[in-house]
Amino acid sequence: MDYDQITIAVDAMGGDNSPYKSLKGVEIFLSKRPDCKIILFGNKTLIEETINLAKLPLSNLEIVNSIENIENDDSANTILRNKKESSIHNGLQFVKESKLSGFVSAGNTAGIMILSRLKLGMIENIERPAICSVIPNKISHSIMLDLGANVYSNAKNLFQFAVMGYCYHSFFKDSKNPKIAIINIGIENNKGKEFLQEASELIANSFLKDNFIGFLEPDKITSGECDIIISDGYTGNIILKTAEGMSDYITGNLKKIFSKNLINKLAYKILEKDILLFKDNINPEKYNGAMLLGVDGVSIKSHGSASPLAFSFALENCYQFIKKDINNKIRKQLEFL
Repeated sequence: MDYDQITIAVDAMGGDNSPYKSLKGVEIFLSKRPDCKIILFGNKTLIEETINLAKLPLSNLEIVNSIENIENDDSANTILRNKKESSIHNGLQFVKESKLSGFVSAGNTAGIMILSRLKLGMIENIERPAICSVIPNKISHSIMLDLGANVYSNAKNLFQFAVMGYCYHSFFKDSKNPKIAIINIGIENNKGKEFLQEASELIANSFLKDNFIGFLEPDKITSGECDIIISDGYTGNIILKTAEGMSDYITGNLKKIFSKNLINKLAYKILEKDILLFKDNINPEKYNGAMLLGVDGVSIKSHGSASPLAFSFALENCYQFIKKDINNKIRKQLEFL
C-alpha cells in the first residue's frame, strides 16, 4: 500500500449534467494524475451505467453508493435532518476519516458549506469559512475571497479572510510579497460600510500592515495592482458571477464578429494566435474549483454548470491543496496572532 497516495472523494451527482460531467472530468484528470486515487459517491447503478454508455476508461475506481442527493432548493434543515445519506455527506465523512484526502463537488453550495463545517470542523481561531479562487488580471493572477460562503460578514471575519488569503497566495507565488486590499465603493477611508472600515483598521494594525494597500474599487480588480482581494461573500459572489457573464459575452461576440464575413475571417486568421491566448486567459473553466478556506480539511466547490474540462481543473486544485497542506500553514500563521 502507498501511504503517501492522495485520494479525492468526488460527489458524482452534483451540478448540471451529472454524473456524466463528473465522470468525464475524472477521466481527464486521471490522464494527467494517474497516481491519484478517486472514490466516487453517488447512485452506484447510474454511475456504472453512465461509464458503460459513454465508454469511459474508468475501470480502476471505487464507487460508494449514496442513496440520497442534495437538491439546489433544499433548506439547511432538510440537508441536516433528511439527507444524511447524500453523496456530499458521505464524501465529506470519508475525508474526515482519511489522511491525504480531499472532496470535490459541483452540487449545492449551501450543502457543501454546511456539511464541510459539520464534518470537518473549523480551523482553530477561524470563525467562518470563505470560498477562495484565482482570478486573472493584466499581469498574471490574483486571488479573491469570500466568493459566496457567507451572506453576512463582520470586520473580524474579513481580517481572518485576509490571513487565510495571505497563506493561500504563498502556494502559487511563494517569492512575492503580496498586496492585500478590501473591495469597497471608494478608496477613501471614510467610504463604504462601517464593518469594512473596521476591517481595514484590523488589517492595518496586524502583521499584514506592510502588505495592506487599503480599499480597492471593483473596476481595479483586473488591474494587477492587488494580489489578494478581500470581500464579504454577498458582494464577492455578485462580482464573480458578473465577471463570468461578461467573459461569456465578450468571447461570444468576438466569435460572431470574426465569422461575419470573409474579410473578418481573414482578420481572424491573422490574429488567431493572440485571440486564442486572450480567450485562454479569461476562460472561466481554467479557474474552476474554489477552496472552502477555514474548514479543517480540503473541500472544493466546482461551478454547478461546469463542463467536464472545468471539473477536471477543480480536481487538480484539490490535488494541489492536499499535496501542499495549506491548512497546516494557516494554523501556523494563526499561532503568531
